[in-house]
Amino acid sequence: MSRDDLRGVLLSDFNLQNLADLLSHDTAPPRLTVMAAPYGQLAQVILDDQWSGWADRPDFALVWTRPTGAIPSVARLLDYEHVPGDTLSAELDAYADLIERLAARVKWVFVPTWTLPPSYRGTGLLDYEPRQGARYWLDRLNARLSERLAARKNIFLLPAARWLQAVGAKAYSPKHWYLGKIEFGTEVFKEAAQDLKAALNALLGLARKLVIIDLDDTLWGGIVGDVGWENLALGGHDPVGEAFVDFQRALKALTNRGVLLGIVSKNEEAIALEAIRNHPEMVLRLDDFAGWRINWRDKAQNIGELAAELNLGRQSIVFIDDNPVERARVREALPEVLVPEWPADKLFYQSALQSLRCFDSPAISDEDRDRARMYLAERQRRQVQEEIGSLDDWLRTLGIQVIAEPLGDADLTRTVQLFNKTNQMNLSTRRLSEGELAAWAAQPAHRLFTFRVRDKFGDSGLTGIASLAIEGDTGRIVDFILSCRVMGRKIEEVMLHVLADYGRKIGRQRLVAEYRETAKNKPCLEFFRQRSGFAAETDAVFVFPLAGEYPLPPGIELIVKDPVA
Repeated sequence: MSRDDLRGVLLSDFNLQNLADLLSHDTAPPRLTVMAAPYGQLAQVILDDQWSGWADRPDFALVWTRPTGAIPSVARLLDYEHVPGDTLSAELDAYADLIERLAARVKWVFVPTWTLPPSYRGTGLLDYEPRQGARYWLDRLNARLSERLAARKNIFLLPAARWLQAVGAKAYSPKHWYLGKIEFGTEVFKEAAQDLKAALNALLGLARKLVIIDLDDTLWGGIVGDVGWENLALGGHDPVGEAFVDFQRALKALTNRGVLLGIVSKNEEAIALEAIRNHPEMVLRLDDFAGWRINWRDKAQNIGELAAELNLGRQSIVFIDDNPVERARVREALPEVLVPEWPADKLFYQSALQSLRCFDSPAISDEDRDRARMYLAERQRRQVQEEIGSLDDWLRTLGIQVIAEPLGDADLTRTVQLFNKTNQMNLSTRRLSEGELAAWAAQPAHRLFTFRVRDKFGDSGLTGIASLAIEGDTGRIVDFILSCRVMGRKIEEVMLHVLADYGRKIGRQRLVAEYRETAKNKPCLEFFRQRSGFAAETDAVFVFPLAGEYPLPPGIELIVKDPVA
């Protein structure tokens, strides 16, 4: 089974076979093998160590229950009885305990939130009355369940109410329930399947990281080279102008989730950049873009060059263009790039962007929120490098500082993000949950360092990971991971210096790194072959004797916290 093939179990108090069939027959990655447990036996299955579904530890479980099945007293609320809050809380805690038991059996648990059938009107004016309103209490129970499970980093709630809203009147049919104990219509299960696969892709590090956008009639209305920036449809008391401003706001909001923005447009660069700088209704300014290619060349070629400049794989890119011919060209030339169909009506641009599932992430760190600024700083570094020319001279001008320290609780979430997102400079491409990584790093024979990088242009944050497993006289490098944002600045050599220094101080004789090939980590192999200073024992095994020191690159300040005495 490959990394993109996963096994899962579905548990519910209603019939989920339709969802199981949808997931099993969907060929989009990740490919899933799914088993639906007998419905109505949630506790029995979770507590049964011998149930066949637990063999070989599934990757994930989805637990989807009706509120009346999980919290029995909700049925009394729906019958307009008064139920004490303490009773509801106690029943919720018992249900949360069961979910936590399940979380020990699988890598990830997904729990769709509770909903009510659209046909249940409730009490109208009293539906959100704090003492007896059924919807008031259902919202509180969903929030309370989220809070109760928040400490378990491998449990995620999924927004089932959105699935019902998307489907509308066909979301629920009493006929389906009475004939087959099927709680929802097929379209709801389709929405659920797509959100589940988006969540799994996020956890596998496959979320899209860069939106490349066209300009004319995509970021603004009109052809800037024809009408001039003063006459673009953007803002003002105009429906289309308003829609473009809201679309730009939605793009800018993505940057708060760690998504980068870029431009590929057929235009005169000076004219296009003047519009971005000067138009008073522009929400996005040049500093919001990680890079651009504005010229008259083939857009597929420009996308490839921009991706290379930003050190991002094409599988990280979403390309948005109003022109169906340009979309078709990029789809054909760059199949790894996601090119969504785009509405002809510009009033739907914002909603089309917000409906994309490809940006989902299991966590948002400070580094994510600051990523656009980091890429702006990188653009400034490149400008200085072009002026100076020599790589070593350029590195000396940067004033690079690297902080190395053992993995701590405060850095666990960001470290797991880097584990699961980084592909190029990644020795073994392990994919771990927070619990799995914390357990691995806590073992006495294991040591994991994190690396933070900053220079005169800014702080790149936690961008490196290196770990050792002590095996006799050898320190085996298990993980060697570096964000593409800081590759090529001698940070790789600094990381090896820290590992070698640690290995020598605890009396080991050598370091060994074994490269495990993936479709995307060739840069790591090239580093160990060409620049690491390690000797190649085989095509994929590299060795460094610890009789001598591994040199620290000149011009880099290294701070090692909690060093070995």
